[in-house]
Amino acid sequence: MTLRVALVDDEPLIRRGLAAVVGSEPDMAVVGEAGDGTGVLDLVGRTSPDVVLMDVRMPRVDGIAATRALVRAGSAARVLVLTTFANDDHVFEALAAGADGFLLKRSSPEEVLHGIRTVARGESLLFPDAVRELARRHARSTGSTGDPGLDRLTPREQEVLRLMAAGLSNAEMADRLVVGVETVRSHVAAVLAKTGARDRTQAVVLAYRSGFMPV
Repeated sequence: MTLRVALVDDEPLIRRGLAAVVGSEPDMAVVGEAGDGTGVLDLVGRTSPDVVLMDVRMPRVDGIAATRALVRAGSAARVLVLTTFANDDHVFEALAAGADGFLLKRSSPEEVLHGIRTVARGESLLFPDAVRELARRHARSTGSTGDPGLDRLTPREQEVLRLMAAGLSNAEMADRLVVGVETVRSHVAAVLAKTGARDRTQAVVLAYRSGFMPV
């Protein structure tokens, strides 16, 4: 199966470099490109990518608004935002809007490919320390948003959510909890259902924004 990737960045040189990295893999293909967020909905509608690599800062329509539009439209494409700095406040906003993870633009080709594969299989690509710091700054400016269904989580589901926030994969959580991967998947599904989160990344964002995860 070929992973279909769309590139959205206002810098042609960045898009060209990403296209070369993605195109070097036999199981990946670049199916479309855009110079800003204006045409993202049309691009995704025409090319049906599995993953969209999206610059977080762009003229006219930035990556936050474009991600929000994709989520609102019910797109199944996973969004991986690109940023120059890990402490960019726009990254947390993009994650809250529905992005599945983020990468630094200085990431190595191997890190880019790993990121694409990670979000394509439904897992988050988060850097725990960076997300915690972004959440801390966000909390100072906006305060807690309350408890979005977290009071309905069982103790084990709360533990799973904490491990998700720590950036562990399903396999890593299974090892930590000494259970099977399918059991972990069931716990993750329960967390998403009870919190109303769209995916793992959104559950982690909710955990920080609600105060469940200390910042």
